[in-house]
Amino acid sequence: MSTGKPKVVLAYSGGLDTSVILKWLSEKGFDVICFCANVGQHEEDFAAVRAKAMHCGAIKCVISDLRKEFVTDYVFESIKCNALYEGRYLLGTSIARPIISKEQIRIAKEEGAGFVAHGATGKGNDQVRFEMCAQSLSPKISTIAPWRDPEFIESFKGRKDLLAYCVKHSIPVDAKPKANYSIDENLYHTSYESGMLEDEKVRPDESMFKMTVSPKNSPDKAEIVRIEYKKGLPVKVSNLTDGTVKDDPLEIFLYCNDVAGRNGIGRIDIVENRFVGIKSRGIYETPGGTLLREGHLDIEGVTVDREVKRICETLSLEFSRLCYNGFWFAPEMDLVRHSIDFSQRDVEGYVDMELYKGNITVIGRHSDRSLYNADLASMDIENGGEAFDYNPADSQGFIRINSVRLKTYAALRNKIDS
Repeated sequence: MSTGKPKVVLAYSGGLDTSVILKWLSEKGFDVICFCANVGQHEEDFAAVRAKAMHCGAIKCVISDLRKEFVTDYVFESIKCNALYEGRYLLGTSIARPIISKEQIRIAKEEGAGFVAHGATGKGNDQVRFEMCAQSLSPKISTIAPWRDPEFIESFKGRKDLLAYCVKHSIPVDAKPKANYSIDENLYHTSYESGMLEDEKVRPDESMFKMTVSPKNSPDKAEIVRIEYKKGLPVKVSNLTDGTVKDDPLEIFLYCNDVAGRNGIGRIDIVENRFVGIKSRGIYETPGGTLLREGHLDIEGVTVDREVKRICETLSLEFSRLCYNGFWFAPEMDLVRHSIDFSQRDVEGYVDMELYKGNITVIGRHSDRSLYNADLASMDIENGGEAFDYNPADSQGFIRINSVRLKTYAALRNKIDS
């Protein structure tokens, strides 16, 4: 039965902030529908999350298992274009926001809600990502961002005020001591920031990490894995050391997390540039993504033309920037992704990699669509072999023509400097 109140779909985690926001929205006269996205958070008790949402006043709690779609339509898309923000960050948080926003908007439309809400702060990237995606998908649905609302900010100046509100409204609070940093989790990565990590000199404690072991504590024996790709996508992983084989997309990715993580692969500690103009220190674990990207780079090496590869490197930078800044559903992102798809038509074959104490070493690769020709590359064969007409003497003219502009520039500099 309709209550006549406006409906809002809240992206809900079950944590302190979103539980307070849930109750606060209810007090403001909204019927609150909670939405929790299962994108592979580690050891999350979704039944407990639902129970807490209903206890705190939600009229409904929707929990959506998005793991497989997250892998096939988002994570693998990122790997396919070798995405890397500022040369280091594999976009683990950024890549999850579009699928969460898409599902939140779907639920809002289904429930007849005119609003969506989130608990992102006013200093971070996520507020931009959630809202840019939401407005792209449904311009008529409005977003409520409590951490930018003057009244909310005045009422809750810190954790102490949030906890006092929980006591007043009988909101259950996790009895475990709060870690002195924030965590974002999904099956692609785990990130750690804020708190003690805001001091860029502080070394993270080893007990913090969830997906990887320290390279120092990883096995003393290497493991060899084979990743098979088709049209740039991982289609099979085989552990040549112990015989494990996976060919389902979700299982492939989860296994890559496991095998790379236990070998100490995928940790970084960086300072990055947020879209809102603030520098931020983040520590990330992305074991499976690191492994699959390394293999993809290598199989591209034998299957992609030189000039196509050069253009794809530019597209990869653009993909990374757009994803990080929240423009997943923008027309320019469609252009980039379609262009990348075209470049991947012949990217198929396998790559063998040795995993050992935090390192990935490519030890071989094969493709039936390879552009590599051993006779043409050989220093022991004077020409290009039977299949190619290649005369090394032609290089003299090639060098002479390509050096014309260098000679012209040098002549100008000598004239100016003399």
